[in-house]
Amino acid sequence: MTSGETINTIQRREKIIHLLDNEKTVSVNKLSKLFKVSTVTIRNDLNHLEEKGCVLRSYGGAMLNKAFAFDRPLLDKSRINPMMKNKIAQKAAELVVDGDRIILDSGSTTAAMVPYLRKKQNLIVLTNALNIAYDLVTNTNIEVIIAGGNVRKNSYSIFGSTVEQQLKMYHFNKLFLGVDGFDLTAGVTTPNFAEATVNKVMCEVSGQIIAITDSSKFGRKSFCMIEKINHIQTVVTDSNIPKDYLMKLHTLGIKVVIADI
Repeated sequence: MTSGETINTIQRREKIIHLLDNEKTVSVNKLSKLFKVSTVTIRNDLNHLEEKGCVLRSYGGAMLNKAFAFDRPLLDKSRINPMMKNKIAQKAAELVVDGDRIILDSGSTTAAMVPYLRKKQNLIVLTNALNIAYDLVTNTNIEVIIAGGNVRKNSYSIFGSTVEQQLKMYHFNKLFLGVDGFDLTAGVTTPNFAEATVNKVMCEVSGQIIAITDSSKFGRKSFCMIEKINHIQTVVTDSNIPKDYLMKLHTLGIKVVIADI
């Protein structure tokens, strides 16, 4: 949470984003009545969201920014480009070596890594995803640690202060971080504040941050920043990555692993 922001403010702004996702445009007056706050407060919210790239201001309100990455249910995400995600997941799993201690963030692409970890030996895997933990637990070569806390039913992910405290007890070789938005200026972003907070701690306790994303996420921004681009060591993506992004990542010394589609 940034200076000057409260939990109530963040939650209201998240609700504004969800409302925009459904209605595409909103008015200041309507939002003021809905949230029982002043029009000045709503204008401040919309100005903040515009700075984040979430909305486009219009006279008396705001409209949807099509480049914004919205929060989608995990089942919906898993149906989008499944073959591409599978190829990216396979490439990402090749970066795991026997004896690694890794974190698998919640997400459809990280979940697709699970079958490709079966032949790995002596892995320790921490995850905040119920579905990933369930799929991993039958593998006798993998010690599974699941973070405990509150469950987001939308994504099967676990969040909260207990997750953050538990993460800080460990150090991991690698974090495989799912991506909702990947922007050269805004960094790696996600729509949900609670998940972003957990992801930040994951980054802090990992020796290497590996972002795994299909090329559609490049140039997109979302509500909450997880990490700046220059703190990431590796990006695993597909061959449709925009050329300017590929050049910039190489300039920053970030390894780019391409999955052939």
